[in-house]
Amino acid sequence: TYRPIEVIVLDDGSTDGSGDVAKRFVPPVRYYFQPNAGLGAARNKGISLAQGSVFAFLDSDDVWLEGKLTRQMAVLDDNPEVDMVFGYARQFNSPELDEQSKTKTRPSDEVLPGYFAGTMLIKRDAFYRVGLFETDWRVGEFIDWYLKAMERGLKSILLPEVVMKRRIHANNMGIRERKYQTDYVRILKAALDRRREKALLQ
Repeated sequence: TYRPIEVIVLDDGSTDGSGDVAKRFVPPVRYYFQPNAGLGAARNKGISLAQGSVFAFLDSDDVWLEGKLTRQMAVLDDNPEVDMVFGYARQFNSPELDEQSKTKTRPSDEVLPGYFAGTMLIKRDAFYRVGLFETDWRVGEFIDWYLKAMERGLKSILLPEVVMKRRIHANNMGIRERKYQTDYVRILKAALDRRREKALLQ
């Protein structure tokens, strides 16, 4: 419902034919391909191509609720001091899952405070005050970026409503890249190290 809008589809080496689907769309949808380099690199490439004054992210397996951008833009317009707006998220099982898989992955009916990339709308200049996403992490690149945003004092508002549905399926990155779960620990340690270094300099 929000206009004007620019849609950048960044294909990070997909093999499921989604690129062929994306190519059928006309502007404002723009399609770009890159060899698989990971989520952080894909987001960074999209950012480098974006021309707007605000950024919003949507992973291929998740769904925005209608009106998300319109409501979040209204918050930014009414609160010039705010840098970014989040909202709540609700998880759901992807329809293609068999019953056994649905039982294993059954998401809670409870909505979650959505501090995810997919719920966020952020001003361009505020994003660059933090910097691009790290590309060394296989998982957790947004947690790393968000911790840095908090360290730099970015101001945010959490809308008290669901703005995104997060799809649970057999190929979620957190499941597929389970062997890289130690990245979360390394990200938290890096944040603590930055805090200690800052405290020593004060």
